[in-house]
Amino acid sequence: MRTSGQREAGEIFGPRMTLFADVLSVGIAVAVVSLPLVTLPAALSTACAVLRGVREDRPATAGHFLVALRRRLRPGDLGAGLVALGGLVLVLADLALAGAGLPGGRAFALLAAALGTGAAVIGLRACGRPESVDDWPAAVRGAARDAVRDPGGSALVVLAVATAALSAWMLLPLAFLVPGPLALALTAVDVRGKGVAPHQGV
Repeated sequence: MRTSGQREAGEIFGPRMTLFADVLSVGIAVAVVSLPLVTLPAALSTACAVLRGVREDRPATAGHFLVALRRRLRPGDLGAGLVALGGLVLVLADLALAGAGLPGGRAFALLAAALGTGAAVIGLRACGRPESVDDWPAAVRGAARDAVRDPGGSALVVLAVATAALSAWMLLPLAFLVPGPLALALTAVDVRGKGVAPHQGV
């Protein structure tokens, strides 16, 4: 994929429109692959790695995403999915208990929401890091450090998730498209302000 602003002879759309189409196609592939839920972290991490490769003119198509995902998928990826799913269930259960009218429920709900948001930001930033392709613990540790050092990036992650959720809520079919722009946002947050080594893309 070309990243320059030039068009080849006979080309109707520019490279930016081509990238936009590739991001949407990768988003559809991520949505389909993530239907079992436990595969969501691996799918999102692979999408970020594929989109990161655009900077080195690597292809960012849905086919390349599927090949990369099949090549990397391992028990550790499914374990990361189980941890993420378990954390989500725990936060939802805590919020349900807090809403049952128990004393201090409101404060507990705020605390559970804050902890859940923080954990989600770290998890999503871990998906955007290149280490997540083969080393989830290192990716999570790096994401935790980034979440503290770069609150602006964490705010952008929250904004990206809120935008994706709002888009899907307003028009349900968009739920199959938003993973692509979300992966692009996570990748942009990770690479902003620092160089990307050639080996970091898939």
